[in-house]
Amino acid sequence: MRKRKILFLAVALIVGISFAMTPPQKKKRTRHVQKTDDNRVYLVHADVLSYDQFKNPDAQILNGNVQFRHNGAKLFCDSAHFYEASNSFEAFGNVKMYQGDTLSLFSDYAYYDGNDQMAQARLNVVLNHRKSKLYTDSLNYDRLYNIGYFFEGGKLVDNGSVLTSDWGEYDTKTRMAVFNYDVRLRNKKFYLTSDTLYYDTGTSTAHVVGPSNITSGNSHIYTEDAYYNTNKEYSELYGRSVMNDNGKRVVGDSVYYDSKAGTAEAFGNVEYTDSVNKNKLTGDYCWYDEKTGYAMATKRAVAIDFSQKDSLYMHADTFKIFTFNINTDSVYRKIHAYNHVRAYRVDVQAVCDSLVYNSKDSCMTMYRDPIVWNVNQQLLGEEIQVFMKDSTIHRAHVIGQALSVEQMPDSIHFNQITSKEMFAYFDKGEIYEAESKDNVQIIYYPIDDSDSTIIGLNYTETTRMRMFLENRKMKRIWMPKAEGTLYPLSQVPPDKYFLPNYAWFDYIRPLDKDDIFNWRPKKGGSEIKPEKRREAPVQHLKPQQATPETSQQE
Repeated sequence: MRKRKILFLAVALIVGISFAMTPPQKKKRTRHVQKTDDNRVYLVHADVLSYDQFKNPDAQILNGNVQFRHNGAKLFCDSAHFYEASNSFEAFGNVKMYQGDTLSLFSDYAYYDGNDQMAQARLNVVLNHRKSKLYTDSLNYDRLYNIGYFFEGGKLVDNGSVLTSDWGEYDTKTRMAVFNYDVRLRNKKFYLTSDTLYYDTGTSTAHVVGPSNITSGNSHIYTEDAYYNTNKEYSELYGRSVMNDNGKRVVGDSVYYDSKAGTAEAFGNVEYTDSVNKNKLTGDYCWYDEKTGYAMATKRAVAIDFSQKDSLYMHADTFKIFTFNINTDSVYRKIHAYNHVRAYRVDVQAVCDSLVYNSKDSCMTMYRDPIVWNVNQQLLGEEIQVFMKDSTIHRAHVIGQALSVEQMPDSIHFNQITSKEMFAYFDKGEIYEAESKDNVQIIYYPIDDSDSTIIGLNYTETTRMRMFLENRKMKRIWMPKAEGTLYPLSQVPPDKYFLPNYAWFDYIRPLDKDDIFNWRPKKGGSEIKPEKRREAPVQHLKPQQATPETSQQE
């Protein structure tokens, strides 16, 4: 009986052990095996495998043509220590890792952790991804997130550009690189230094953040936020970036520069300064084409000339610059300013509808109701030409319905001259001679030198008048033949106080450099109406009638 109990217990124990050792269902076993297979580092080949239980008991020592594989990656080296229990290995000599057809990693030494999918490569490291190469001595490559980190200096070579920095990372999935600390970017076109730079190897676009300097030949750019495409040679500068080139300086809220096309476009508080020629152009929008020399500025555009003691400020709706014979010794430019032109300098002010300045003859021509003021004098006509010499007025020419008005110290009386044409000549900015031609009419108030009182009103008509001045005061006057009358001040006829085309436009005159933006038109009916010039009669030749003689000759 006892033997039966013992036999029963033995059978029960065997059955229990058998149930305990029964494998799980096939579906569950397959999932578990698949998971283990994905994470496991496999040793594919080694010429020699050995163990050293005293020096490194946890490692398989591999030598000669060692090869591993892990999750689609293949790893090669001369020798290795394989830690199968921790799913990792150390690789020595000619270490190479390949992932697909686009990524390879070379180094002298590497440690690879299959659980974290992290490769730590050291010494003579080269990461190749598509056409980009990253060189460093210390690189950690995270296969899980496709990011490589270097922290002891690195160099990225991409499409002719070389990037170096103390620290950086490269994302092989997005192809975006981040560089920090002593960043330097070089290529054939420019040299860039920065503290932080993002570089997209897919588009070859660099994005600098923080204080950065870009040098190209004689050009220099300072920026704290900019993008540059090294393939297209296209720049986007933000945050009041500054561009300098041979004494020319451009600042704007945003500047877009296409080096291949040679065009630049700037927006928001744009300032263009030429320190060589001492002029400046500002506006909210500017465009420049360096190949043709064409430039344009609009939206509160202002041209400033600071070549003299006092700066001249000129505003117009639009400025355009055209360059002729560019890149030759005979180059010259024309500057067009049009719609609502207003100019201010301490000693001179002007308004007109439009003007053109030609650097070839240093002539500035004002069109449509031009008016120029100097202290207490006003000059206007259909068209005014001002010729410059060494950035200083040399002579002026008023064409059509010329009128010169001088306000007397009492602010009531006005000296007046009208003619078809007027000329003024200057020396070192001071007028020394004035000339009026054709249909000259003059109203002049002579002054008693003893007490500076007005003697009377002198009305004169002549064909030509020349006036010579010294220290802005009339020294002598010349006329070929004149008819005039001197009226005592108490006997001046009411119709003789003002010439027929007299006008005093003090309400239009710019008051200061900020007033140039405030356009004030002339009062209705006071605009100059251009006189139609008399045209020479056109001769019409009658066709010659044929005669018997001419017909016979033909």
